[in-house]
Amino acid sequence: MLASCTAKGETIIHNPAREPEIDDLIGFLNRAGANISIREGGSIYISGVRALGSVEYSVIPDRIAAATYLCCAAITGGSILLEDAAPEHMAAVFPIFEEMGCTLNITGSSIYLSAPLHLRPTRLVRTMPYPGFPTDMQAPLMSLCCVAQGTSVFVENIFESRYKHACELARMGARISVEGRVAVVEGVPSLHGASVVCTDLRGGAALAVAALCATATSEITEISHIERGYQNFDKNLSSLGAIITMEE
Repeated sequence: MLASCTAKGETIIHNPAREPEIDDLIGFLNRAGANISIREGGSIYISGVRALGSVEYSVIPDRIAAATYLCCAAITGGSILLEDAAPEHMAAVFPIFEEMGCTLNITGSSIYLSAPLHLRPTRLVRTMPYPGFPTDMQAPLMSLCCVAQGTSVFVENIFESRYKHACELARMGARISVEGRVAVVEGVPSLHGASVVCTDLRGGAALAVAALCATATSEITEISHIERGYQNFDKNLSSLGAIITMEE
């Protein structure tokens, strides 16, 4: 879509992703002078223009980052208030938190979550294209299920090999069995600290979430994955009471 904005002629993208970020990108590009429209059936039509111009634009809140912070509060049995969020983009994740015993209060752009001391398992999580449960939340949510009181099942329908974090969570005492697109998580009373490696962006976030409730100290390496997707992740967690340091 970016390349097509200044390409000659018309470009049509059939069966595109329809996440809110796509619509937001279209809004930004059109403000900058692009000619992009979404027509019946969801196809994106781009008529090339000579050039794009400068523009001031506010991007939408990061729904995956917001949901990850909710996981951080939930796994520690704490509470959190997120402001300037976009709850309308997160409708698929809220029922999972509630199923696990969390209380949610959503007012405008604010999300308040209060977690119980003991999480319940979630029966089944199926990742789906938007507006279904986002694949990017599969890993952080799995960390919660590692300490839930029961068995949770995940089915990954978007990407292959998206369970690399499972082996790292196992180093912390998690009980996870993976077969193809299905992962079965048996909750344990507690996780323990370990030296683990970020396998990818969301897998790294999952390890950080798990480390918050683990006994003793955890060391997470290859954190460039986390830094790529979360701004000031360590500082934000520290402000919430986490004991976390980042070393060069």
